[in-house]
Amino acid sequence: MQDQFNILVSEYKERLYWHIRRMVVSHDDADDVLQNTFIKVFKNLHNFKGESQLYTWLYRIATNESLTFLKKKARRLQLSDEQLQNRLTENLKSDPYFDGNAAEEKLQNAINMLPQRQKQVFLLKYYDELPYSEISEILETSVGSLKASYHHAVKKISKYVVEH
Repeated sequence: MQDQFNILVSEYKERLYWHIRRMVVSHDDADDVLQNTFIKVFKNLHNFKGESQLYTWLYRIATNESLTFLKKKARRLQLSDEQLQNRLTENLKSDPYFDGNAAEEKLQNAINMLPQRQKQVFLLKYYDELPYSEISEILETSVGSLKASYHHAVKKISKYVVEH
């Protein structure tokens, strides 16, 4: 069991790290959430029934852990979701692990302004290049709803980039 888990970690840690990082923004926070994700995976690996693909199950756990982390952080700092996203965006510039240029920074700012559902859909579709059917399993929602969310996210991001 331990060997299988180690293989699973080495196979998926980078993809999950970047998925989490795009949601929580900070490198240190992403490391913490990734660790929590793998702890949850280890504790629940025996419950995986193979009804979905393994990485879809892992992404669902990572997504839920990221959202839980962001909610707790907002509560701890006594900030609204929007205020927290603004703070994450501001902190991006001082993050020593962020090496993006002005265009990347603008894109990140635009993404962080999206409502949480649109942000999730955009990140999974744009960066992870997952098909809607897999995103539907991860976020447990319909494909039609995902397509609409992605469309709205792209429009908002385009508008933000043009205006800023």
